[in-house]
Amino acid sequence: MTLPPLIAPLASRALIAVTGPDWKSFLQGLITQDAETLKPGELRFGALLTPQGKLLFDLFLFGLDDGCLVDVAADRREALIQRLTIYRLRAKVEITAREGTVLAAWQAPVPHGPGWAEDPRLHLMGARGYGAEPPHGAIMTDEAAYHAHRLALGVPDPDADCPPETTYPIEADFDLLNGVDFKKGCFVGQETTSRMKRRGAIKNRMLAIRFDGPPPAPGAEVLAGSLRAGQVLSGRDGAAMALLRLDRIEGADLTVDGRPVSVLRPGWLAEG
Repeated sequence: MTLPPLIAPLASRALIAVTGPDWKSFLQGLITQDAETLKPGELRFGALLTPQGKLLFDLFLFGLDDGCLVDVAADRREALIQRLTIYRLRAKVEITAREGTVLAAWQAPVPHGPGWAEDPRLHLMGARGYGAEPPHGAIMTDEAAYHAHRLALGVPDPDADCPPETTYPIEADFDLLNGVDFKKGCFVGQETTSRMKRRGAIKNRMLAIRFDGPPPAPGAEVLAGSLRAGQVLSGRDGAAMALLRLDRIEGADLTVDGRPVSVLRPGWLAEG
């Protein structure tokens, strides 16, 4: 039996339009994703980093005929517009807030057609919609259901899970979720990001944890015996995202606030 797709409006996300003759080259030198080859109707996942290589804004790029939409945290849209404006210099680009609802869809068959594109992070994440109509028969739900879905798949959402400028993109699994194009050339924070990937010395990653009952408070310590193995970032009943030390969670009995927790190890994580 085929279930209808679930559709959730993401009120936590907002849109910026980047247009003009130089929009591709402008974004290409800034973000972790390849903007030069983005086609209309295509969706890519990436980030704008600090010069030191930490996550500043996580974002999606949706290709338009004359530019792209940038899907970013709603409460940080103005900050991103200001940051892009600083970088603009003499580039012939227009950077403007764009009204519109961001939709998330999951549970096959996910929508296709105008305004819809597959989520580039992971096939099971479904699709995202921009100026799109929910398909006939879809079930409307809420953003809490969307976050439960991504936590069940072990997919981080940096804006929801951690403050800006605290985490490296590889710690947030961008390298495993198609968030960094290591072949595209220079971008802000590239040196640190490339060095971490090249050396393979990744000590911490964001991973989902499971437990019984309500989520621990953000910042609560994850312990492996008496050793600190990480901290809780955000969560809901039964599941949370945590930043964990990989060398301390293998075969360990983990606890948070005295409660036992287990680590979700999705198949896509094995690639790292």
